Amino acid sequence: MRAHVFLLAGRRSDASHGEALGDAHRYGMAAERAGYAGVWVAEHHFISYGVCPSAITFAAHLLGATSRITVGTAACILSDRHPVALAEEAALLDELSGGRFRLGVGRGGPWVDLEVFGTGLDRYREGFADSVDVLARWLSGAPSVAGNGRFPFRPVRVVPRPRRPIGIWVAATSVATVELAARHGMSLLLGMHAGISEKVELLDRYARVAARHGHDPGRAAHASAHLAHVEDADELAALAVRSGLPALLAGVREYVRVDGSPAPERDLDGYVERLIEIHPVGSPGRCRAAIARAAALPGVRHLLLMVEAAGGRERTVRNIDRLAVDVLRLPSARADGSTVLTAGG
Repeated sequence: MRAHVFLLAGRRSDASHGEALGDAHRYGMAAERAGYAGVWVAEHHFISYGVCPSAITFAAHLLGATSRITVGTAACILSDRHPVALAEEAALLDELSGGRFRLGVGRGGPWVDLEVFGTGLDRYREGFADSVDVLARWLSGAPSVAGNGRFPFRPVRVVPRPRRPIGIWVAATSVATVELAARHGMSLLLGMHAGISEKVELLDRYARVAARHGHDPGRAAHASAHLAHVEDADELAALAVRSGLPALLAGVREYVRVDGSPAPERDLDGYVERLIEIHPVGSPGRCRAAIARAAALPGVRHLLLMVEAAGGRERTVRNIDRLAVDVLRLPSARADGSTVLTAGG
Protein backbone atom coordinates (compact mmCIF):
# COMPACT_ATOMS: atom_id res chain seq x y z
CA MET A 1 0.00 0.00 0.00
CA ARG A 2 1.30 3.45 -0.94
CA ALA A 3 0.35 6.63 0.87
CA HIS A 4 -0.03 9.82 -1.16
CA VAL A 5 -1.08 13.40 -0.49
CA PHE A 6 -4.14 14.66 -2.38
CA LEU A 7 -4.20 18.42 -3.05
CA LEU A 8 -7.31 20.46 -3.85
CA ALA A 9 -5.46 23.80 -4.03
CA GLY A 10 -8.56 25.46 -2.64
CA ARG A 11 -8.67 29.21 -1.99
CA ARG A 12 -9.88 30.51 1.32
CA SER A 13 -11.23 34.01 1.86
CA ASP A 14 -7.99 35.33 3.35
CA ALA A 15 -5.78 34.18 0.44
CA SER A 16 -5.33 35.07 -3.21
CA HIS A 17 -5.44 32.56 -6.06
CA GLY A 18 -1.67 32.76 -6.34
CA GLU A 19 -1.21 32.12 -2.64
CA ALA A 20 -3.47 29.08 -2.83
CA LEU A 21 -1.44 27.65 -5.70
CA GLY A 22 1.84 28.45 -3.98
CA ASP A 23 0.67 26.75 -0.80
CA ALA A 24 -0.36 23.64 -2.74
CA HIS A 25 3.12 23.50 -4.23
CA ARG A 26 4.62 23.79 -0.74
CA TYR A 27 2.46 20.89 0.42
CA GLY A 28 3.71 18.78 -2.48
CA MET A 29 7.29 19.51 -1.53
CA ALA A 30 6.51 18.73 2.11
CA ALA A 31 5.05 15.37 1.04
CA GLU A 32 8.31 14.37 -0.61
CA ARG A 33 10.35 15.42 2.42
CA ALA A 34 8.02 13.47 4.72
CA GLY A 35 8.39 10.23 2.76
CA TYR A 36 5.05 9.91 0.97
CA ALA A 37 5.02 7.87 -2.23
CA GLY A 38 3.36 10.61 -4.27
CA VAL A 39 1.08 13.60 -4.68
CA TRP A 40 -2.15 13.84 -6.68
CA VAL A 41 -3.59 17.17 -7.79
CA ALA A 42 -7.23 18.10 -8.41
CA GLU A 43 -8.52 20.14 -11.37
CA HIS A 44 -11.42 22.62 -11.37
CA HIS A 45 -12.56 25.55 -13.47
CA PHE A 46 -13.98 28.89 -12.36
CA ILE A 47 -14.54 28.02 -8.68
CA SER A 48 -12.58 28.65 -5.49
CA TYR A 49 -13.01 25.08 -4.19
CA GLY A 50 -9.94 24.37 -6.32
CA VAL A 51 -8.04 27.05 -8.22
CA CYS A 52 -5.85 24.72 -10.30
CA PRO A 53 -7.37 24.68 -13.82
CA SER A 54 -4.82 22.23 -15.23
CA ALA A 55 -3.76 19.36 -13.03
CA ILE A 56 -1.32 18.14 -15.65
CA THR A 57 0.45 21.51 -15.77
CA PHE A 58 0.70 21.57 -11.98
CA ALA A 59 2.01 18.01 -12.09
CA ALA A 60 4.69 19.00 -14.58
CA HIS A 61 5.85 21.82 -12.30
CA LEU A 62 5.94 19.58 -9.23
CA LEU A 63 7.72 16.79 -11.09
CA GLY A 64 10.42 19.27 -12.05
CA ALA A 65 10.80 20.39 -8.44
CA THR A 66 11.01 16.89 -6.94
CA SER A 67 13.18 13.84 -7.50
CA ARG A 68 11.49 10.82 -5.92
CA ILE A 69 7.70 11.05 -5.64
CA THR A 70 5.18 10.20 -8.30
CA VAL A 71 2.76 13.00 -9.23
CA GLY A 72 -0.74 12.30 -10.50
CA THR A 73 -3.85 14.11 -11.69
CA ALA A 74 -7.07 13.57 -9.75
CA ALA A 75 -8.41 14.20 -12.17
CA CYS A 76 -8.05 15.83 -15.60
CA ILE A 77 -11.54 16.69 -16.84
CA LEU A 78 -11.78 14.73 -20.06
CA SER A 79 -15.07 16.31 -21.16
CA ASP A 80 -13.30 19.67 -21.52
CA ARG A 81 -10.50 18.68 -23.88
CA HIS A 82 -9.51 16.54 -26.83
CA PRO A 83 -8.22 13.15 -25.66
CA VAL A 84 -5.26 13.21 -28.07
CA ALA A 85 -4.04 16.53 -26.68
CA LEU A 86 -4.17 15.13 -23.15
CA ALA A 87 -2.55 11.86 -24.22
CA GLU A 88 0.35 13.70 -25.86
CA GLU A 89 0.96 15.69 -22.68
CA ALA A 90 0.81 12.53 -20.57
CA ALA A 91 3.30 10.72 -22.80
CA LEU A 92 5.60 13.74 -22.68
CA LEU A 93 5.52 13.91 -18.86
CA ASP A 94 5.96 10.17 -18.51
CA GLU A 95 9.12 10.34 -20.61
CA LEU A 96 10.62 13.48 -19.07
CA SER A 97 9.92 12.38 -15.48
CA GLY A 98 11.35 8.92 -15.86
CA GLY A 99 7.96 7.30 -15.32
CA ARG A 100 6.93 9.32 -12.24
CA PHE A 101 3.75 10.74 -13.78
CA ARG A 102 0.31 9.20 -13.12
CA LEU A 103 -2.73 10.10 -15.23
CA GLY A 104 -6.15 10.23 -13.63
CA VAL A 105 -9.14 11.36 -15.68
CA GLY A 106 -12.77 12.12 -14.91
CA ARG A 107 -15.94 12.96 -16.79
CA GLY A 108 -16.50 16.19 -14.86
CA GLY A 109 -19.93 17.73 -14.47
CA PRO A 110 -22.58 19.59 -16.49
CA TRP A 111 -20.86 22.87 -15.74
CA VAL A 112 -20.27 26.04 -17.70
CA ASP A 113 -16.76 24.93 -18.70
CA LEU A 114 -18.44 22.80 -21.40
CA GLU A 115 -19.66 26.06 -22.90
CA VAL A 116 -16.41 27.95 -22.41
CA PHE A 117 -14.27 25.25 -24.03
CA GLY A 118 -16.82 24.54 -26.75
CA THR A 119 -17.24 20.84 -26.05
CA GLY A 120 -20.93 21.02 -25.13
CA LEU A 121 -23.35 19.16 -22.91
CA ASP A 122 -23.58 16.17 -25.27
CA ARG A 123 -19.86 15.55 -24.84
CA TYR A 124 -20.39 15.33 -21.08
CA ARG A 125 -23.48 13.14 -21.35
CA GLU A 126 -22.49 10.79 -24.16
CA GLY A 127 -18.83 11.31 -25.02
CA PHE A 128 -16.83 9.97 -22.09
CA ALA A 129 -16.52 6.41 -23.39
CA ASP A 130 -15.25 7.59 -26.79
CA SER A 131 -12.77 9.92 -25.09
CA VAL A 132 -11.45 7.09 -22.93
CA ASP A 133 -11.16 4.84 -25.99
CA VAL A 134 -8.94 7.31 -27.87
CA LEU A 135 -6.89 8.10 -24.78
CA ALA A 136 -6.26 4.42 -24.03
CA ARG A 137 -5.21 3.54 -27.55
CA TRP A 138 -2.87 6.55 -27.75
CA LEU A 139 -1.13 5.56 -24.51
CA SER A 140 -1.00 1.85 -25.35
CA GLY A 141 2.38 2.03 -27.06
CA ALA A 142 0.88 1.61 -30.55
CA PRO A 143 2.89 3.28 -33.34
CA SER A 144 -0.21 4.95 -34.83
CA VAL A 145 -3.80 5.63 -33.85
CA ALA A 146 -6.97 6.49 -35.77
CA GLY A 147 -10.04 8.21 -34.39
CA ASN A 148 -13.51 6.88 -33.68
CA GLY A 149 -17.06 8.03 -34.35
CA ARG A 150 -16.95 11.04 -32.04
CA PHE A 151 -13.35 11.91 -32.83
CA PRO A 152 -12.94 11.13 -36.52
CA PHE A 153 -9.38 11.45 -37.80
CA ARG A 154 -7.13 9.46 -40.11
CA PRO A 155 -4.37 7.26 -38.65
CA VAL A 156 -1.54 9.41 -37.33
CA ARG A 157 1.83 8.57 -35.79
CA VAL A 158 2.05 8.63 -32.02
CA VAL A 159 4.85 11.06 -31.17
CA PRO A 160 6.30 10.81 -28.59
CA ARG A 161 5.44 7.13 -28.54
CA PRO A 162 5.27 5.68 -25.01
CA ARG A 163 7.97 3.11 -24.47
CA ARG A 164 5.40 1.00 -22.58
CA PRO A 165 1.64 1.30 -21.99
CA ILE A 166 0.86 4.20 -19.66
CA GLY A 167 -1.70 3.45 -16.98
CA ILE A 168 -4.89 5.47 -16.60
CA TRP A 169 -6.96 5.93 -13.44
CA VAL A 170 -10.65 6.70 -13.96
CA ALA A 171 -12.52 8.79 -11.38
CA ALA A 172 -15.69 6.78 -10.74
CA THR A 173 -18.78 7.76 -8.79
CA SER A 174 -21.29 5.69 -10.74
CA VAL A 175 -21.73 2.04 -11.69
CA ALA A 176 -21.60 2.95 -15.39
CA THR A 177 -18.17 4.56 -15.03
CA VAL A 178 -16.89 1.66 -12.94
CA GLU A 179 -17.95 -0.74 -15.67
CA LEU A 180 -16.36 1.41 -18.38
CA ALA A 181 -13.03 1.36 -16.55
CA ALA A 182 -13.34 -2.37 -15.95
CA ARG A 183 -13.94 -3.11 -19.64
CA HIS A 184 -10.64 -1.35 -20.43
CA GLY A 185 -8.80 -2.85 -17.48
CA MET A 186 -8.10 0.64 -16.11
CA SER A 187 -7.78 1.30 -12.39
CA LEU A 188 -10.37 3.28 -10.44
CA LEU A 189 -9.96 6.58 -8.62
CA LEU A 190 -12.54 6.57 -5.81
CA GLY A 191 -13.57 9.84 -4.17
CA MET A 192 -13.88 11.04 -0.58
CA HIS A 193 -17.67 11.17 -0.54
CA ALA A 194 -18.05 7.37 -0.46
CA GLY A 195 -17.69 5.26 2.65
CA ILE A 196 -15.92 1.92 2.90
CA SER A 197 -19.02 -0.20 2.21
CA GLU A 198 -19.93 1.81 -0.91
CA LYS A 199 -16.39 1.51 -2.20
CA VAL A 200 -16.41 -2.25 -1.59
CA GLU A 201 -19.54 -2.57 -3.72
CA LEU A 202 -17.99 -0.60 -6.58
CA LEU A 203 -14.74 -2.57 -6.38
CA ASP A 204 -16.59 -5.90 -6.36
CA ARG A 205 -18.53 -4.86 -9.46
CA TYR A 206 -15.29 -3.76 -11.10
CA ALA A 207 -13.72 -7.17 -10.45
CA ARG A 208 -16.68 -9.05 -11.98
CA VAL A 209 -16.86 -6.88 -15.11
CA ALA A 210 -13.09 -6.82 -15.62
CA ALA A 211 -12.93 -10.61 -15.44
CA ARG A 212 -15.76 -10.95 -17.98
CA HIS A 213 -13.73 -8.81 -20.39
CA GLY A 214 -10.53 -10.81 -20.00
CA HIS A 215 -8.73 -8.56 -17.50
CA ASP A 216 -7.20 -9.86 -14.28
CA PRO A 217 -8.76 -7.74 -11.49
CA GLY A 218 -5.72 -8.49 -9.35
CA ARG A 219 -3.56 -6.39 -11.67
CA ALA A 220 -5.55 -3.24 -10.94
CA ALA A 221 -3.95 -0.60 -8.74
CA HIS A 222 -6.98 1.34 -7.58
CA ALA A 223 -6.64 4.65 -5.72
CA SER A 224 -8.96 5.74 -2.93
CA ALA A 225 -9.21 9.30 -1.59
CA HIS A 226 -9.72 9.99 2.11
CA LEU A 227 -9.84 13.13 4.21
CA ALA A 228 -7.11 12.87 6.86
CA HIS A 229 -6.39 15.08 9.84
CA VAL A 230 -4.57 14.09 13.02
CA GLU A 231 -4.43 15.77 16.41
CA ASP A 232 -3.66 14.55 19.92
CA ALA A 233 -7.33 13.75 20.55
CA ASP A 234 -10.32 12.81 18.41
CA GLU A 235 -12.36 15.85 19.39
CA LEU A 236 -9.49 18.24 18.66
CA ALA A 237 -9.17 16.84 15.15
CA ALA A 238 -12.93 16.99 14.59
CA LEU A 239 -13.00 20.59 15.83
CA ALA A 240 -10.18 21.58 13.46
CA VAL A 241 -12.02 20.07 10.48
CA ARG A 242 -15.35 21.61 11.52
CA SER A 243 -13.65 24.99 11.77
CA GLY A 244 -11.79 24.88 8.47
CA LEU A 245 -13.51 22.62 5.96
CA PRO A 246 -16.93 24.30 5.50
CA ALA A 247 -15.32 27.47 4.13
CA LEU A 248 -13.43 25.40 1.58
CA LEU A 249 -16.47 23.32 0.63
CA ALA A 250 -18.50 26.49 0.12
CA GLY A 251 -16.61 26.88 -3.13
CA VAL A 252 -18.66 24.08 -4.69
CA ARG A 253 -21.67 26.40 -4.57
CA GLU A 254 -19.93 28.48 -7.25
CA TYR A 255 -20.56 25.85 -9.92
CA VAL A 256 -22.72 27.14 -12.79
CA ARG A 257 -24.70 24.58 -14.77
CA VAL A 258 -24.44 24.94 -18.52
CA ASP A 259 -28.20 24.49 -18.97
CA GLY A 260 -28.97 27.35 -16.58
CA SER A 261 -30.67 25.22 -13.94
CA PRO A 262 -29.67 25.80 -10.30
CA ALA A 263 -26.91 23.63 -8.86
CA PRO A 264 -28.15 21.29 -6.11
CA GLU A 265 -27.83 22.64 -2.58
CA ARG A 266 -25.75 20.63 -0.15
CA ASP A 267 -25.86 20.61 3.65
CA LEU A 268 -22.19 21.46 4.14
CA ASP A 269 -22.18 21.03 7.90
CA GLY A 270 -23.85 17.63 7.60
CA TYR A 271 -21.39 16.61 4.89
CA VAL A 272 -18.46 17.64 7.09
CA GLU A 273 -19.79 15.50 9.93
CA ARG A 274 -20.08 12.52 7.60
CA LEU A 275 -16.51 12.98 6.38
CA ILE A 276 -15.25 13.16 9.98
CA GLU A 277 -17.11 9.94 10.76
CA ILE A 278 -15.91 7.83 7.82
CA HIS A 279 -12.35 9.06 7.36
CA PRO A 280 -9.09 9.14 9.35
CA VAL A 281 -9.84 12.24 11.42
CA GLY A 282 -8.82 12.05 15.07
CA SER A 283 -6.05 10.86 17.32
CA PRO A 284 -3.17 8.84 15.84
CA GLY A 285 -4.86 5.65 16.99
CA ARG A 286 -8.20 6.47 15.38
CA CYS A 287 -6.45 7.53 12.17
CA ARG A 288 -4.41 4.33 12.04
CA ALA A 289 -7.52 2.22 12.46
CA ALA A 290 -9.39 4.13 9.72
CA ILE A 291 -6.43 3.87 7.36
CA ALA A 292 -6.14 0.15 8.04
CA ARG A 293 -9.77 -0.27 6.97
CA ALA A 294 -9.13 1.74 3.83
CA ALA A 295 -5.97 -0.22 3.08
CA ALA A 296 -7.99 -3.44 3.17
CA LEU A 297 -10.22 -2.36 0.28
CA PRO A 298 -9.92 -5.02 -2.45
CA GLY A 299 -7.54 -3.95 -5.18
CA VAL A 300 -6.71 -0.55 -3.68
CA ARG A 301 -2.98 0.12 -3.88
CA HIS A 302 -2.90 3.88 -3.35
CA LEU A 303 -4.42 5.91 -0.51
CA LEU A 304 -4.82 9.59 -1.39
CA LEU A 305 -4.99 11.67 1.78
CA MET A 306 -6.64 15.09 1.51
CA VAL A 307 -4.72 17.09 4.10
CA GLU A 308 -6.02 20.66 3.66
CA ALA A 309 -9.28 20.36 5.62
CA ALA A 310 -8.29 22.38 8.68
CA GLY A 311 -6.94 25.29 6.65
CA GLY A 312 -3.83 27.40 7.08
CA ARG A 313 -0.36 26.83 5.67
CA GLU A 314 1.38 25.94 8.93
CA ARG A 315 -1.44 23.70 10.12
CA THR A 316 -1.52 21.81 6.81
CA VAL A 317 2.24 21.23 6.72
CA ARG A 318 2.06 20.08 10.34
CA ASN A 319 -0.74 17.68 9.42
CA ILE A 320 1.31 16.26 6.53
CA ASP A 321 4.25 15.67 8.86
CA ARG A 322 2.22 14.24 11.75
CA LEU A 323 0.34 11.84 9.49
CA ALA A 324 3.67 10.63 8.12
CA VAL A 325 5.29 10.10 11.52
CA ASP A 326 2.48 9.35 13.99
CA VAL A 327 0.01 7.52 11.73
CA LEU A 328 1.73 6.12 8.63
CA ARG A 329 5.17 5.81 10.25
CA LEU A 330 6.79 6.51 6.91
CA PRO A 331 10.42 6.46 8.11
CA SER A 332 10.04 2.65 8.02
CA ALA A 333 8.89 2.76 4.39
CA ARG A 334 10.48 0.27 2.05
CA ALA A 335 12.89 1.34 -0.64
CA ASP A 336 10.17 1.29 -3.32
CA GLY A 337 8.24 4.00 -1.49
CA SER A 338 5.49 1.70 -0.22
CA THR A 339 4.66 1.04 3.40
CA VAL A 340 2.65 -1.56 5.24
CA LEU A 341 -0.45 0.05 6.75
CA THR A 342 -2.13 -1.78 9.61
CA ALA A 343 -4.14 -0.80 12.65
CA GLY A 344 -0.87 -0.75 14.58
CA GLY A 345 0.88 1.33 11.96
